[in-house]
Amino acid sequence: MLNKQMLFAEHLLFFFLENDMKQTFVAWMFIAACSAASAADPAAIKRGETLYMQHQCYSCHGTQGQGGERNAGPKIFPNPTPFVAFELQMRTPRNVMPRYSVQNINALQLKDLYAFVENMRTSPPVAQIPLLQNAMR
Repeated sequence: MLNKQMLFAEHLLFFFLENDMKQTFVAWMFIAACSAASAADPAAIKRGETLYMQHQCYSCHGTQGQGGERNAGPKIFPNPTPFVAFELQMRTPRNVMPRYSVQNINALQLKDLYAFVENMRTSPPVAQIPLLQNAMR
């Protein structure tokens, strides 16, 4: 499926290169999104989780990407940013987020970290946790 999307995006890009710069930009963004998309690799997700904890991302973004207390860091899950924006924020961050150069987190590790962020799970509602249901009675 991904290869078909990439092929379509390349054809789209060549068509728009002849026409309009704005359309070319849209085509490039589509290609970038397709290249970052991949099936969830459980090993990559696990490596990403390890990196998330090792680099203490949870201290600002929360353990489930919900954002930190007192606005320490923004909510990053659900609906994480596209990989291109994620990489840009990691390499040249805005505001007070620390910079993670290639020496700190290499390109493969960055993809693993993104795989983890992209596949985080939210906590179930309190009503669905039996132990808490019993405590609320």
